[in-house]
Amino acid sequence: MAKKTIITVACTGAWPKKENNPNVPMTPQEIADDVYDCWLAGAAVAHLHMRDDEGNGTMSADKFRETVTLLREQHPDCDIVLNLTTSGDLYATDETRQAHLEELRPEMGSYDCGSMNWLHSGLFINSPKFLEELGKNMQEWGVKPEIEAFDPGMIGNAAYYLKRGVLKAPLHFQMCMGCANGIPGSTKNLLFMVETMNQLCPGSTWSAFGVGHSAMEILYATVALGGHIRVGMEDNVMYSKGVLAESNRQFVERAARVIREFGNEVATPADAREILGLNK
Repeated sequence: MAKKTIITVACTGAWPKKENNPNVPMTPQEIADDVYDCWLAGAAVAHLHMRDDEGNGTMSADKFRETVTLLREQHPDCDIVLNLTTSGDLYATDETRQAHLEELRPEMGSYDCGSMNWLHSGLFINSPKFLEELGKNMQEWGVKPEIEAFDPGMIGNAAYYLKRGVLKAPLHFQMCMGCANGIPGSTKNLLFMVETMNQLCPGSTWSAFGVGHSAMEILYATVALGGHIRVGMEDNVMYSKGVLAESNRQFVERAARVIREFGNEVATPADAREILGLNK
């Protein structure tokens, strides 16, 4: 049987605005419609950030609630897995980064497994206290962590929290390649990240994305190495050099073509739940 590869769409992120690409979904209605459109094209997981009324990243539980409600009420046939971020506002508190998870109980949520400089402009803080609290709360609330690893040290952190019982196996990693102040996006570096994961956290599943010019290399390398893939305007507003993306669906459709041409199958949401252990 052909291997099934999960496509995650990261629709919005916390950075790009309409001036960067007028097609970035920003409002709850735009995001809900975009998620549905990407689901129709083959996305099995949607990684969601929210924006405030000025277009800045926010951890507003109200915005998350409105978006999820619109998606479920207007598109009841859409069974996409929702993965809600716990980051996107550098000024959010530990409490506001988790409140929407406690209320909405999505199937997945992001777990950024370490602190780092962010875009040469600020600090992205994920303190040991916060990570221990978030990991235990996610277990209590039935939310599977998507462990976002921007460098191999964050994989080591995940192994530590797994040993401590803060995280529960099997883990699922998102290899974040090519972000400013993180590990550069290349096939060699991706292979190193995956080998590190296999050594420290055997039995884990993984996905990857590349930012900017590394996007296509990481897309192809991830499929070839047996991983799952993430695409979307959170990571790139350009579809190709000098060409703005028309939609997130455009990214999903290309990812689906690459998966099928490699000989794999595009995973459905039901497949994704089985692969990621969300049914357990």
